[in-house]
Amino acid sequence: MNPAILTSLRTRYAQIRQQSVQICAPLATEDYVVQPIADVSPPKWHLGHTTWFFENFLLIPYLPGYQVFNPAYPYFFNSYYESQGPRIHRSNRGNMTRPSVEDIYSFRAYVDQHLLELIPILEQSEAPNAAEALFTLEVGLQHEQQHQELLVTDIKYILGNNPLFPVYTSAQDLAPTAPPRAAEWIEMAAGLYPIGHAGEGFCWDNELSAHQVYLQEYAIQDRLITNGEYLEFMQAGGYENYDHWLAEGWDWAKQLESKSPLYWYQQEGQWFNYTLQGLRPVDPHEPVTHVSYFEADAFARWKGLRLPTEQEWEAACTITESAIKGNFLEQKNWHPRGIGYSNDTQFLGDAWEWTASAYLPYPNYPRFKGALGEYNGKFMVNQMVLRGGSVATPQSHIRSTYRNFFQTDKRWQFTGIRLAR
Repeated sequence: MNPAILTSLRTRYAQIRQQSVQICAPLATEDYVVQPIADVSPPKWHLGHTTWFFENFLLIPYLPGYQVFNPAYPYFFNSYYESQGPRIHRSNRGNMTRPSVEDIYSFRAYVDQHLLELIPILEQSEAPNAAEALFTLEVGLQHEQQHQELLVTDIKYILGNNPLFPVYTSAQDLAPTAPPRAAEWIEMAAGLYPIGHAGEGFCWDNELSAHQVYLQEYAIQDRLITNGEYLEFMQAGGYENYDHWLAEGWDWAKQLESKSPLYWYQQEGQWFNYTLQGLRPVDPHEPVTHVSYFEADAFARWKGLRLPTEQEWEAACTITESAIKGNFLEQKNWHPRGIGYSNDTQFLGDAWEWTASAYLPYPNYPRFKGALGEYNGKFMVNQMVLRGGSVATPQSHIRSTYRNFFQTDKRWQFTGIRLAR
């Protein structure tokens, strides 16, 4: 095996693992522990869970003589894997003061040391299960990147619901965005379009199998809806008019304490929103984020338009985006940015985009084997698909075929809106 390949994989593992630590670096110890709602996990749980994944699915089965760091940890850090035994209830993750943050970092260091020993063993092995182990390693790295996004959004919820509105980072200057150009329409002809992942490189099982779909002629906007455009909906009584809302969405909207996106606060007649740089006036030129599917759909109806299907979104993204570029985690802006007068399209990064598509399997869906088969398939009910990635998504983790999914009322992620007709 080429030594450069071994070094590359070990380096990639170390870099991805370190990025999770860097996300947590600005936190106080108390920030690691709390869990304001069931959807949000304490940061220390994310750090422990991703480490448990590598220990449980790689070190225990593939590294001879490996001794687990703490036999009690699987009960704490298993998430939803029924095949891997009992676990604490998701909503109780914030009730556990132990293990301590220090212990969890020791756990990470211990697992990292042994994983870096295991990688060359797997690369040099000709045993039949070596390829399976390397695939599991790749899943583990992709899984850690997913939790990096969750770390950012969960940290934002923890801090953003604190009345002190703590500043997570002041590293980037969030000057007001230049006024955006008018949204342009990308006209798409009727015809067959390829959907799903094809070719080399990793993808999740829910991106398979690649297939063709027939799409009627349609048009899709080339940028996201802005705060200013959404504010017009609010000022026009959008939250008070049932005619814009799905029945379930109307019931949900009536229960809102603030008729606005998450993290918006009105003070003396002016709207502010909490960002990871602290509380500041709403910038009308930035993409609106932290809206539910219900809100996105109601806004589209108010405009006399609609949300795109995930197939319409993917077809348009594929023909307009020649490279993965945008505002992602690596840029460390920590907040969506408008495109100003740029001629660029805005399909990837900044905000996940709600689509009108239910989360369902593709034709010939090849569910992962074994315990990893619990990763995606069992969640294919009562959820809607989002596309495009966000400011909290690692850039090396996203692609045009990537399918995210959430329930219709969720909005703690960086979720936004694109319109179609």
